[in-house]
Amino acid sequence: MVGRSALYYEDYVLSIQYFNQAINAKPYLYEPWFYRAVAKFYLEDYIGAENDCAEAVSRNPYVLGVFELRGLCRIKQRKFEEAIADYDVSIQLSPSNKGLWYNRTLCKIENGDYASAHLDLDAMISRWSTYSNAYALKAQVFLQEKDTLQASAWLEKTLAMDPYDADAWSARSMISLAQKRWREAEEYLSKVIHLRPKLAGNYINRALARLNINNLRGAMADYDMAIDLEPRNFLAHYNRGLMRMQVGDDNRAIEDFDYVLQLEPENVLAIFNRGILLENTGDYQGAIRDFSKVIAQFPNFWTGLHHRASCYRKLGMTRQAEQDEFRIFKAQMNKRIGIQPRWSKEKLQQVRKRSEINVEKYNQIVVADENAVEHEYKSDYRGKVQNRKVDMEMADMYLLSYFPYANGVRNFPIFHEMVEALNRKSGSGLAISITCNPPTLTESQSMQFFGLIDSLTVSLENLKNLEKTVVLLMRRGVAYTVLQNFNDAIADFTTVLEIEPDNVLALWQRAVCQSMMNVFDASQGANVRLKSTMILSDFNRAITLQPDNACLYYNRGNHYFVQKDWELAIADYDHAIALDGNMAEAFLNRGLAYMNAGNLDAGIKDLSKSGELGLYEAYSIIKHLGKK
Repeated sequence: MVGRSALYYEDYVLSIQYFNQAINAKPYLYEPWFYRAVAKFYLEDYIGAENDCAEAVSRNPYVLGVFELRGLCRIKQRKFEEAIADYDVSIQLSPSNKGLWYNRTLCKIENGDYASAHLDLDAMISRWSTYSNAYALKAQVFLQEKDTLQASAWLEKTLAMDPYDADAWSARSMISLAQKRWREAEEYLSKVIHLRPKLAGNYINRALARLNINNLRGAMADYDMAIDLEPRNFLAHYNRGLMRMQVGDDNRAIEDFDYVLQLEPENVLAIFNRGILLENTGDYQGAIRDFSKVIAQFPNFWTGLHHRASCYRKLGMTRQAEQDEFRIFKAQMNKRIGIQPRWSKEKLQQVRKRSEINVEKYNQIVVADENAVEHEYKSDYRGKVQNRKVDMEMADMYLLSYFPYANGVRNFPIFHEMVEALNRKSGSGLAISITCNPPTLTESQSMQFFGLIDSLTVSLENLKNLEKTVVLLMRRGVAYTVLQNFNDAIADFTTVLEIEPDNVLALWQRAVCQSMMNVFDASQGANVRLKSTMILSDFNRAITLQPDNACLYYNRGNHYFVQKDWELAIADYDHAIALDGNMAEAFLNRGLAYMNAGNLDAGIKDLSKSGELGLYEAYSIIKHLGKK
């Protein structure tokens, strides 16, 4: 359960440590193998996740989620045959699950088994007559079979049923691009991007359409966006380099072609274009190096010889320039009298191995060999953990940790005299800090804190001094919090409060741990109303004991925020800000509370202030609101 809690809070490496312990203790249970596979899936260790799913299946072959997850892992590895086998079993276990049918059909399309895909889609359409995704997929299969007439007819049906189907608009744009109806393609791709803004391929395709209607500024913006989304995208860098070259932005064009050549060091078209740019910017030696590489592969490329000769002349290398010029003159004379030098058979084979390598097209925009709709597989796991996040997510509570405060812009320890006193009593060892954004643990950090808990437990066993016992229990409770073992942390803080009922730090930390447990328990369907009352009681008691603590008011404000009691939340954030005017998180959360209460102007003002204090995500929230 602790591992599942860590998984919920997206601490995947730490959750794996807990699942390892469960597997070592009871290797015959399927759940720890399955949940470890989920953690590995989120860490993009698809091979490890697939192996763990296999272990789970061997222990219990009747759990739908295991086969579904293994199918997704196999899709990520492009093992479509094996994925189909998993979906076959999944559909037997849950025949009414549309998502499973949809994914199996996509796998069949990826495998080129269009006949079987048609059969699956016909079955889906007869069973779920209003399921627009099946109609869109039917159109895409016809598109793959080059039957654009049937594809268009099915797309019309899809969009009549669901005008917000991104796959349908995407397929429609592919047809328009293939038929060179550029304005139509741009219109359809704009709809796709509105519905699915995070796919780089859509921006690259729209840039192509915009280039053909002479919207150069829009095309450049699309290539920029594609590179933001996929920094290693070859087509976006190459085509943006060409566009920059056309508008005279030579230095930045060189950067793009440098990046392309990191991805494909032998790409002769990129090498030649970079050579032209280096010549334009006065790096003649570099240009000659690039032109020579191209000419070595294509000896009859006159344009390359002409550029290299020009560079030789600019460097005063007259003999080499005259040799290149004579080669051009001789080739032109041979062409005039009907003698055309031919490429060798070996050279022809070499060119055929590459996609569209024709040096005469060095200045033409590159398109993908095959334009296909980018599919999104239906998954209970893709985004399952992240579903609890929203566009406008509140900042978390302040808590005790062994990691200092850092928000990405400002890194500094938050001073509090009670925490400093606790650290002095602890003597040597890791110092306790206050933070509201502890980092995700690495494996070595997890093991370090497990070791710290073991050593503190040994020290506590024979200890008679109550003051030292309180210190060690506090330290162990904070270590349990870092490891997201909230149950044991709460037990330690409760013991501290039995010894020292007025220990503010113990009240504070117990309330935070219980709050985090409540969020997880509520996600599992548990009733947490009684425990919420206990949280509020701890915060109230702590504030009574220390009314000048901004963090406590802020945390209680967060508690009210979760309860959607905006008025009380805003009042507590007001107290926190009055005590600490630089608490960026209080401004952020108060801004969100104002907006939820309907006061948009006050909300945006607070968000702006929180951004000014270092929480840069506040600006993205303001931007999101502006778009709305």
